Amino acid sequence: MDTTSFLKKTIGGVEQIEPALTPPPVKPMLPVKPKLGQVASKSRKRDIPKGLWTKCPSCASMIYDKELDENLQVCPKCQHHFPIGSRERIHSLVETCTFEEMDPEMVSVDVLKFSGYKGKLERDRKATMLKDAVVTGVCKIGVHRVALGVMDFAFMGGSMGAVVGEKLTRLIERGTEGRWPVVIISTSGGARMQEGAFSLMQMAKTSAALARHAQQRQPYISVLTNNSYGGVMASYAALGDLIVAEPSAMIGFAGPRVIKDTTHADLPTGFQTAEFLLDHGLIDSIVPRKEMKDRLMLYLDFLTVGKRSPA
Repeated sequence: MDTTSFLKKTIGGVEQIEPALTPPPVKPMLPVKPKLGQVASKSRKRDIPKGLWTKCPSCASMIYDKELDENLQVCPKCQHHFPIGSRERIHSLVETCTFEEMDPEMVSVDVLKFSGYKGKLERDRKATMLKDAVVTGVCKIGVHRVALGVMDFAFMGGSMGAVVGEKLTRLIERGTEGRWPVVIISTSGGARMQEGAFSLMQMAKTSAALARHAQQRQPYISVLTNNSYGGVMASYAALGDLIVAEPSAMIGFAGPRVIKDTTHADLPTGFQTAEFLLDHGLIDSIVPRKEMKDRLMLYLDFLTVGKRSPA
């Protein structure tokens, strides 16, 4: 290695030669192309702030959330119906300041000491600001005084426990006493398994209340939304004098996979959709969400001719 020397004078006046290393000349190097796995992928996807846009699962369009809210959570391009909460649905149907809620403080209890049930109830109460999976009350739809019940799928999948059954039974009995039409909007996964036989008994209780309501010659309109399944569909949801549904709503007793595994048969395409059930006579009409209030007013006009009680 080449060295360079320099003189250094010591304290005694003696000159000493000390070597100093000179760094070798740096040779220019060609840039090395990184391996494929080492290259950071550059995505063109932009970070979209949450709460501003929603992607439609049907047509993949990006919808401005404000526009979606103004359209009652219906895609303006393909008319896909997004889930909607019970409070929002009530607001879209009833006349302003006419809704009088019934039994707002009624809550479920863990009668069977089912593991984790209390925690799930508390979780959904905080998430939805509801006491249980249904909101009931008396209101006006147009000129008609109506006993209205609206289920909410966000609370434990809209499952029917003792509270849901009791609130709906009281609602139906209130409608019978007041000689008012009853309207129930259903969305549910079925009976609440954490309450066992107590939840199954609500099927008979609500059906009996509707039978007494029918004896008074008062109408009952059942509105089915996505999803409407299980014990709810096997009881009050299917007992309406008039049964209407939202477009593409999934309706049935058990899910398609369970039915296929049980029957070991090929099932028709879309056999549990509202459109299929309309073609086969299970429901009477399919009504888009934006038209629901006007259609309910029309149906109530027809069903209450000569029966209307004072508001």
